[in-house]
Amino acid sequence: MLRNAVSAYGARLSLGAAAVAAPVAVAECAKDDKKSVTSSFDPEALERGAKALREINSSVHAKRVIELSHSQEVTKQQEAMAKTAEMQAATAQHQIAAERERGEQQRKTDSARSQQHAQMKQYEDDLARKRYNAEHEATRQRNAEMVQMQEEASRRQETARRQTEESIQQSRRETDRRKAEHERELIRAKSISDAEGRIAENRANEDVIRRQMIAKVEAETGKAMALLREFSSFVGGGFDALLTDEKRGVALVGGLTALAVGVYGAREGARMGFRVLERYLGQPSLVRETSRNVYGFRPSAAQAVGAKDGGAGVLGDVVLDAKLETRVRSLATATANTRANGAPFRNVMLYGPPGTGKTMLAKRLARHSGLDYALMTGGDVAPLGADAVTRIHELFDWASTSRRGLLLFVDEADAFLAKRTGGSSGTGATPQPSSVSSTNHPGGTRSALNALLYRTGELSRDVVLVIATNRPEDLDAAVLDRMDESMEFGLPDLEARKKLLKLYFDKLVVRGEDAGDDAPAIGFLGALGIGKGGKRGGGKTGASIAVDADVDDAALDKAAAKMDGFSGREIAKTVAGVSGAAYGASSGSPTLTLAMFTEVVDTKVAEHARRAGGFAAPVK
Repeated sequence: MLRNAVSAYGARLSLGAAAVAAPVAVAECAKDDKKSVTSSFDPEALERGAKALREINSSVHAKRVIELSHSQEVTKQQEAMAKTAEMQAATAQHQIAAERERGEQQRKTDSARSQQHAQMKQYEDDLARKRYNAEHEATRQRNAEMVQMQEEASRRQETARRQTEESIQQSRRETDRRKAEHERELIRAKSISDAEGRIAENRANEDVIRRQMIAKVEAETGKAMALLREFSSFVGGGFDALLTDEKRGVALVGGLTALAVGVYGAREGARMGFRVLERYLGQPSLVRETSRNVYGFRPSAAQAVGAKDGGAGVLGDVVLDAKLETRVRSLATATANTRANGAPFRNVMLYGPPGTGKTMLAKRLARHSGLDYALMTGGDVAPLGADAVTRIHELFDWASTSRRGLLLFVDEADAFLAKRTGGSSGTGATPQPSSVSSTNHPGGTRSALNALLYRTGELSRDVVLVIATNRPEDLDAAVLDRMDESMEFGLPDLEARKKLLKLYFDKLVVRGEDAGDDAPAIGFLGALGIGKGGKRGGGKTGASIAVDADVDDAALDKAAAKMDGFSGREIAKTVAGVSGAAYGASSGSPTLTLAMFTEVVDTKVAEHARRAGGFAAPVK
């Protein structure tokens, strides 16, 4: 009951407090907003509060209610204080968080400021670098302009010096010319004066000279008449004796006749004998190389290296493409069978760039067919002039004496077998190597061409004519008509270059032999071309070269790939250069390294490129 009373008292007290507090709230609101004071005041609440207070005062539990209300107020104050403490703690945490946030913001601000400062420094450094580069470029341009100005000044000075020197030389030449003219005038005047003096002297002594000449003529005439009278008397006495003695006259006439016949017969017999000996034993002057011996012995033709075992075959060191190789083998077989059956030979034309194996193939063809061979060059014909015709006939006469048959190889055939276009030289409109000589000997090369055409007009069982040229389009139509076969020898491709490089490397470097396929001569007689062996003069084998292991087939294939456009001769010369570099590297045993091999190959490739470009200056 007391609790109910307290609760009721509390409620009334609350209403009273609310009633009392309402005007206060209104008053406080009035402080803030004076416009709402009158509209929010409630007088009934004040009356309810006063009524509640009176009921409390009249209650028996009023004191207890007041104490209980006081304790509740204390409790509420403590709760309020706890809430205040909590609020203060929250405020402190908020301040700590705010302080932490301010610290983070300050750190970010410092980081941004330092980054901005670094960017500013980088920008200033870039500006300084750009300024330095601009100043350096300006300085370089000024230096370049200064150098150009100095070069211009030097050129102007050199031009002025040259002009001055030329003017001085011109003045000297003019002075020398005038001096020479003056000396000539003096000499001429002196000669004229001397001649006039001699003429005047001769005119003054003309009578004396005439009398001396008359006396001399009379004396010589008297001597001649005396000798004539003596000879006449002697001849007359001889004729008188011959007329009186018939036997003596017949003996004299017979003796004189026999003497004349003997002298004439001996002279003609000697000429004929020398011709026969020269035809059978001598070598024509046009022949540069032959397998026939010049001393009258006729040994077998020079054997090629590897010919005994048949390994080299008809081609030997000549590397060709498959199609041309088939044609060459067929021609070699046909030539050998033609000789065996005594049938007429076929003439062949080989054309293509120099160094592709045309001469070597001609030798191999002659050996494979069992023929002798003779090599000549067309450049030797033009200087002979009118004697060229005689030499051509002597060459074919000599060739026809071979019992085996002879293969006549004419290198550089276009030098004297060029087109006849109406000029006296017979070399055509296009200037040929023999044009100068033909000008000096009009009709020389044309006559030689006509002589060769005459000797090859019919099929021959004695001579196979093989001509080689780099310009087949310049040959005369009649010469082309004489050719039964024509073969083009092109530059080797990659596979052919690999084969040639390995072949010459094995011969020149590993074995120390010559690049050709002629076997070396054996002994003194072989060196003279009489005994067994190959080319007269005696081939020799040099010392072999030790090759490092890294100079293998891969290195050779790589080098062959670099040699695009090389001929077989150029590849052989490159390998010869490699061997020369190995011999020159040390005085002891020669050794070839990969670096040495690569250096020589690169040098030869560069030389080939410059030669192909007409030795033009390289572009920098």
